[in-house]
Amino acid sequence: MMNEFVYCQRLFYYEFVEGVFVESVDTLRGAAIHQRVDSGNGALPAAKKKSKPEKPPTEDQPAPTVVASSKEPEAQDIEPETIHSRSVQMGSERLGIVAKMDLVESKTEQTDLFTALEVCPVDYKAGAPKEGEEANELWDTDKMQLGLQALILRDNGYTCNEGVIYYRATKQRVRLPLTPELERWILENIADAKRVIAAPIPAPLMHSPKCVRCSLAPVCLPDETRMLAQASAKLAVSVDEKSSESPQPSGEAPRRLIAARDDTRPLYLNTPGYRVGCKDEVLVVKDKDRVIEEVRMRDVSHVALFGNIQISTQAIQSLCEQEVPVTYFSMGGWFYGITRGHALKNVFLRMEQFRLAREEATCLSLSRQFVHGKIRNHRTLLMRNHLEPPEGIIGKLKRASEDALGANSIEELLGIEGAAASQYFQQFGGMVKVEDDLPGLGLSVENAQQRVFNFNFNHRNRRPPTDPVNAMLSLAYSMLAKDCTLAALAVGFDPYLGFYHQPRFGRPALGLDLMEEFRPLIAESTVLSCINNRVVTEKDFVKAGQAVNLTAPGRKRFFQTYEQRMSSLITHPLFDYKVSYRRALELQARLLAKALTGEIVEYIPLMTR
Repeated sequence: MMNEFVYCQRLFYYEFVEGVFVESVDTLRGAAIHQRVDSGNGALPAAKKKSKPEKPPTEDQPAPTVVASSKEPEAQDIEPETIHSRSVQMGSERLGIVAKMDLVESKTEQTDLFTALEVCPVDYKAGAPKEGEEANELWDTDKMQLGLQALILRDNGYTCNEGVIYYRATKQRVRLPLTPELERWILENIADAKRVIAAPIPAPLMHSPKCVRCSLAPVCLPDETRMLAQASAKLAVSVDEKSSESPQPSGEAPRRLIAARDDTRPLYLNTPGYRVGCKDEVLVVKDKDRVIEEVRMRDVSHVALFGNIQISTQAIQSLCEQEVPVTYFSMGGWFYGITRGHALKNVFLRMEQFRLAREEATCLSLSRQFVHGKIRNHRTLLMRNHLEPPEGIIGKLKRASEDALGANSIEELLGIEGAAASQYFQQFGGMVKVEDDLPGLGLSVENAQQRVFNFNFNHRNRRPPTDPVNAMLSLAYSMLAKDCTLAALAVGFDPYLGFYHQPRFGRPALGLDLMEEFRPLIAESTVLSCINNRVVTEKDFVKAGQAVNLTAPGRKRFFQTYEQRMSSLITHPLFDYKVSYRRALELQARLLAKALTGEIVEYIPLMTR
């Protein structure tokens, strides 16, 4: 880890203190290069071996006759044998460091009393040494890693005067002499690293080119963190509603150091009776003995199971090893469980989450932003999609969003949110743009009377939903709660402890907090797309008592529309680069984490223009 410390102290903190690691092309290539050298058993000959003393002659045994010769013994003409020891792991109490060495070359050195072992650590790198005036110079990170290996070998009694880096890109062996100056530099950095461990996370680098190749850039968010940390005023609070531009912090816009979209996709299974197994890291979905689908685990972000679907223990174990969560839903779409691995070891964020969740001021401050963002996005959705948005309702929603920022208690905030939601859903039907199939439009009066379902929306109802629009809204909210819960887990939160939503058995309160601002942007937009584009029709619903639910084919098309929405790109209103909604969910979760740990001034909800 000390080479990461030399490269970037913030990277060192994430990996060593918080236990966060993200694979990249560079790390995977490095792992492939080390496969051969890591195949060794790690054995290394002893540092020193005492020579056996000759037995003194006895009376019965005369002393050996010494014959003078001008020629040295033949053994002196043979050069010492070089021994290669691979994957050697060794530590030093003095340094407090443990190292795993790719290769150690050993040669014996004969003395009168000892056979000493002179060793040279060799490390393999995929890149190349420095160019230009400093040609064949080692990078500081390589100096640190190789120098530490040499010092650890010395502390274990070996003679070590230099180390070697083998750069595969240029096929060069570059030597590093172990000088007093190098040892002093290494010890100073070790002392600095110990101080960093005990302190808060270091500040991000300032527009450093190192961030571009760093695999932890999506976690660190260096430019975004620095930009928001330096913001002196509350952003996105007072907005000129006539302007098409969102407020931007002063300074240079952050670079997009994260992928706009994920390469992986979720796998939704909602046909009762399906069985999920695995074979060679491939998920195999079967209906009895018939193979329905085969999907590589590396291509899956998570697996969502609806209703009575069986999954084998081997499949669950493999998914946990690959860090692919499995989420469970009732057949009606109620999100009730999750299975995932244990790769995330960071407890410091959860400690802050639990501590601050007991502070009323913190809970109220965050809750204001959650509700403010939700109401603002509700207003934007109405203005964009309503046939004729009532100016009175638009004005009320604007005042409600401002009132949310000034609420004095959670109870007052709940009242503001409830009133705003009621006004919003009263106008929701105006965004449904499907003509009624009435006589004169191709449907007879007799068939119109026989029709059970339509997309008329009067008010929000649930548990159970009693009409198609409410059925789709409930399903969309359940899926969004699942995705917000996964985003919270990916960042390191406990998703069951929220700041606005109160803890309740089995309810991901923090996931519900995060989803507030995304309800209109993702869930309600998905429902409107399904209705207005005729992706889902009246034939895709069934009724049981008062409850209305989607059929399996209708649910499948609904999932596809939902995922299309999650993968669609938006220009982030604060950072001014394009990301998908799924990526935006993770971004908001990380901004919340940075607000809790004090890296940024406050949490700012995502509000589209």
